[in-house]
Amino acid sequence: MKRFGFGQSRVRVEDQRFLTGRGRYTDDLNLTGQSYGMVVRSLLPHADIAVEAEAARAMPGVLLVLTSAEMAEQGVGPMVCGFLPAGAPPPPPRPVIAGPRVRHAGEPVAFVVAETLDQARDAAEAVLVDYHSLPPIAEDAFVWEMGDAPRVTEAFGRAARVVELDLINNRLAPTAMEPRACLARPLPGGRLELTAGSQGVHEIRDHLAPVLGITPEALDVITPDVGGGFGLKISPFPEQAMALVAARMLDRPVKWTADRTESFLTDTHGRGHVSTGRLALDGDGRFLGLQVETVADLGAYISNYGAYIPTLAGTGMLTGVYDIPAFHARVRCIHTNTTPTDAYRGAGRPEAAYLIERLVEAAARDTGLSPVEIRKRNFIPPDAFPYASAGLHTYDSGEFARLMDVALERSAWAEFPARRAESEARGKRRGIGLAYYIEICGGTSGEDVGLTLTPDGRAEILVGTQSSGQGHETAYAQMVAAELGLDFDRIRVVQGDTRRIANGGGTGGSRSLSQQGGAIASAVESFIEHLRPLAASLLQAERAEFEAGHYRAAGGSVSFAQVLAETGAPLAANLRFRPPASTFPNGCHVCEVEVDPETGETEILRYTIVDDVGTVLNPLLLRGQIVGGAVQGIGQALLEHAVYDPESFQPLTSSLIDYAVPRAAHIPEFDFSTVEIPCRTHPLGLKGAGEAGTIGAAPAVINALCNALDIRHMDMPATPLAVWNILNGKLE
Repeated sequence: MKRFGFGQSRVRVEDQRFLTGRGRYTDDLNLTGQSYGMVVRSLLPHADIAVEAEAARAMPGVLLVLTSAEMAEQGVGPMVCGFLPAGAPPPPPRPVIAGPRVRHAGEPVAFVVAETLDQARDAAEAVLVDYHSLPPIAEDAFVWEMGDAPRVTEAFGRAARVVELDLINNRLAPTAMEPRACLARPLPGGRLELTAGSQGVHEIRDHLAPVLGITPEALDVITPDVGGGFGLKISPFPEQAMALVAARMLDRPVKWTADRTESFLTDTHGRGHVSTGRLALDGDGRFLGLQVETVADLGAYISNYGAYIPTLAGTGMLTGVYDIPAFHARVRCIHTNTTPTDAYRGAGRPEAAYLIERLVEAAARDTGLSPVEIRKRNFIPPDAFPYASAGLHTYDSGEFARLMDVALERSAWAEFPARRAESEARGKRRGIGLAYYIEICGGTSGEDVGLTLTPDGRAEILVGTQSSGQGHETAYAQMVAAELGLDFDRIRVVQGDTRRIANGGGTGGSRSLSQQGGAIASAVESFIEHLRPLAASLLQAERAEFEAGHYRAAGGSVSFAQVLAETGAPLAANLRFRPPASTFPNGCHVCEVEVDPETGETEILRYTIVDDVGTVLNPLLLRGQIVGGAVQGIGQALLEHAVYDPESFQPLTSSLIDYAVPRAAHIPEFDFSTVEIPCRTHPLGLKGAGEAGTIGAAPAVINALCNALDIRHMDMPATPLAVWNILNGKLE
């Protein structure tokens, strides 16, 4: 049996409460004396405004109306920008409530608090906003570069061929099942408490406290169950600050919940890049250099990690799994009068994988090499690891050709011509495409854990990460139960509470199992060592060896639980684990599609994924993460697009009527498998998996569709109308 329960497909323990209606999300919670908040939002994307709220303040049940003036009186500062590249100018401040100028449609201009939700809604409609419309703008924020430009120039100068491709990585709305919501209340001594869905309570606390002019110690943040995060819920939002200010002023709880239209208007969006990629090849089709120019839309403000995503988060991964000796990228970040962008599942890595995999596919078409052959000629070979990429990352391990061969076999790639002929006989067009992704995961910031064991065999694990559907309660308890031989049902995972958990890095970048799991394993090891002398004494031996929940010596064995019972007192371990390096999961996606020429509708017939995520803790949880991510990638490829009018910058996709998300009918049955190649830099051998499916899916789908249509490129989303236009020669 593998250590720490690796390889065991334990069913998710949290599903019992979710499937029986016992999940507790923020909007399910209510407090005595609770009032309700409603946000008044700008109708225009760019305007000078004057707000008149006296009529609203006089309406029945209204307790408070906050505008930018009241926020200034309360000493409320702008929202925090968590990252700026070196040399970038200070960003324009993002106010909690805008005034006297608004910079995107949906930006808050007032916050109404009333005794009931209906009263708050009625009063919000009575707030008068006078607009002086301004022309929408797109202006530079900063320019950022990575790589060796002279070396790239030299490589392109001796190239036998240069392949160039312009492409768009479409802007997306995260569309979490649970909308953003918060419940704020005052505490004795001038302290405050915020309950809100998040991906980590400590970042919410630490970034909201300076906005409110208080210390982090004066703010408690609690996160109950979370219905989807996808990067959206990493950072605080203005509505949380509004609710806290109102609760402080009224000395009573204030609750706010977004409706779906508010979510589309104000949730930070993802992607939104326009890029040109140029790939230099020698006469044998081997890659010499890569040059990328990207324009990244940050929206009206630089949100918490908005500047990180198009720069450091993903740019270094543009060379992908290929041995490309020369690389340079230039990223021009711009402001537009649109909703700010930030992290969305993959956060820069999907953009990188999409660009390089579409560019490699174009290179195959231009050179006459097959998509398989051109990749095999340029993969980083297994004996080259550790490999220092031109994108300034060091990959520890990988067997890319091996994984691709497995994917080709499982997808019956060689038999595709017969399936294409069958589709053609029915008047359909069938295509097949592959993509090979690699991503950087985990990071090296470290994570704390507090693990307590009691003599009766109970365990409590305090973690700083936050589950939003991943199954952390199962995974973390599985590690402790399996290694120590304790009863799984007697292990409790505590998350999302700054009152009990001092520090935490939250969940993002597929870091949870890498960092939190590493910390849990270290804590478990410390207990094993701590009880080893007592176990040896019980076995009347000089030393006891430990394996599979038991101490063993020549005289016999004794379980960890038996030794723990002899202690007579709880044991506690509080420690921090910091991995020495990031990890690099990778894998191959093969997608097969069929297109109806009469309607332009695309159906995915087969989908194969072969991943190397290092050692696998729970295959069942892993499959859920990979398939869920792939569905989001398919959604981007075929359906999703947050659209703005190009002249007015008014949002055109502000409901689920306008913004298409994948449904069951769009999604195939996935053939998913893994090839376990342990990470050489992580003590548990794992690499991470939370974003992997998203990263590989979009290029695989578009590669398959281009193959079906026999075209060099089409942009996402490949909607039925877009496909029909291509088939009928109506390209814009």
